[in-house]
Amino acid sequence: MADDFDPVAFILDNNPSDDGSTDEFDIPGLDFSNETAGVFDDDEIPTARSPFKVDLSIKGFEPVEKTFQDTSTGVFDDPKYYKVLMGGEGQSAQRLHTLLSKYLTSKDPQDRVMYRQQIISAYWEFVKSLAPKMNISSTPMPKRMVLRYAVALPSLFTAEQKDMFSKAFFENVSGEPILYLDEWMQAIATGKLDLSATDEGPQRKSQMQSGGSAEQQYLMQLKSKNEGKLQSAESQLSAKESERTMVESELKSRIDNLCEHPNYVGLAPHKMTWSDAQRRLVGEIQDRLRALQKIDKELVKYLDEFQEAKEVGNSLDSKMADMPQEVQVDLSEIQKEMDTVRQMAKMTVGRKGNHFPVYSREFFHCLPNTTGFRENVIKTFTWIESIDPDVFVRIHKNQHNRIVPYTLLIPTYGDMGICWEPFNRYNRLTSRGRIAIPMYPRDLKIACLAAVADLRWQVAKAKAIDWTADGLTGQYYQWIESQKLKGDLKTYFIADYILWMTKESTGIQKLTKEVRNIFWRYIPFPQSLKDELGRRSPVYADLLQKDRNREMSDGY
Repeated sequence: MADDFDPVAFILDNNPSDDGSTDEFDIPGLDFSNETAGVFDDDEIPTARSPFKVDLSIKGFEPVEKTFQDTSTGVFDDPKYYKVLMGGEGQSAQRLHTLLSKYLTSKDPQDRVMYRQQIISAYWEFVKSLAPKMNISSTPMPKRMVLRYAVALPSLFTAEQKDMFSKAFFENVSGEPILYLDEWMQAIATGKLDLSATDEGPQRKSQMQSGGSAEQQYLMQLKSKNEGKLQSAESQLSAKESERTMVESELKSRIDNLCEHPNYVGLAPHKMTWSDAQRRLVGEIQDRLRALQKIDKELVKYLDEFQEAKEVGNSLDSKMADMPQEVQVDLSEIQKEMDTVRQMAKMTVGRKGNHFPVYSREFFHCLPNTTGFRENVIKTFTWIESIDPDVFVRIHKNQHNRIVPYTLLIPTYGDMGICWEPFNRYNRLTSRGRIAIPMYPRDLKIACLAAVADLRWQVAKAKAIDWTADGLTGQYYQWIESQKLKGDLKTYFIADYILWMTKESTGIQKLTKEVRNIFWRYIPFPQSLKDELGRRSPVYADLLQKDRNREMSDGY
């Protein structure tokens, strides 16, 4: 730790038992209700976007104007922060406090290693008991901050770090589905977010909700499936209507030109016959009419699909109208989600990484713009989309639907983001996937790239008829097999994707020729970037020519 940090003084200053209480953790919490009331209600977010609703009309992230607020929240300056955090949390708080005290006061390196390991399990048991309280607006801020940033001990900040975290935006002003852990658990507790999928069978049991039932859960699953169909049908309908409008405009323009007849010179008021250009318009008009006939047939089909999905949705809404509107998830299910989150956290860190769960300046080495705050992640995702425009796109019936995944920001010292689910199993069409990003990585850009690469791989694999032969996964799998490489296939892909985005996009050739060819076709750069790279190197110019050859042969 830093030389100016005195662990003994810290423990003496922050030990809850120093106030003479008979129960050292039975401490009345401070009233933060005015600061926290309503901040987690997505209906009150001052934006048109909602984290929990997929809007297929949104084509990109709104620019992030500010990463930090001008003024500090002051939450980490509260001298009672530690007491409020531990207050009323029973044995889990006592155990964590005891281990933190021993860890911070120990001088023996071996003892410190032992206490560090013991703190890991104690910490996760402690936050597991806190998770259900994220649904209560009056929950004190220290209890939220330990889930959000893993800040148990404000004295482990440097002055600069405390100022930075105190000025981070608390509310989700963007409305994007990028959530801190306290927001994630609050959404789970209120039913806005389903439990993350596991391999342990059904996500929820019929007895899991107070005020709910097996029938209600079944209807909610049907509604989730139908919403995917409804959104997809409406997207196709809107796209086809736009196409019809464009063709009708072209048709009207050509008919207007066809009906223009200037006077014969010297023979007025008689008009001239069609010119050669006008005679050519006849064929173009016929082409547009045939196109409109085809569009009309497709519109009939899409309208029927949309109407059917709409009627099913209305029927489900009617059946659910008499059921409890507020879904309260059972305590055991919330704690089950925390167990899942712990697995996500382990995966972001890796087997050889630093699994210490508590924020400490000893391990935190990020800059303000490289810490995994929500605004920084949005900026990074914006950069990723500028190079890989289809990174969040899911194609269904030739419709490109942009669907940003739920992104959980986990306060770990990990370096690699992960994809937990490519999409909801009940709605493969328009549901959000789930990825997790470590908040304190060495390189936030790499952590985000790893997560979206994982997402890309899993979506492509799930969508392929035969993932070992079709599309992106098939081509990549066959190349790996031809090289007789051992190890995890997805790990190779993620590493190559990172090189593709950070090196190849700038013209630095780091991939093999075969992998570059695969990525150029299945993870294409924007055309403007392709053209620029083609001018800079014959390697990319050759790939551009292959694009043209495929287009000419209709094989692209």
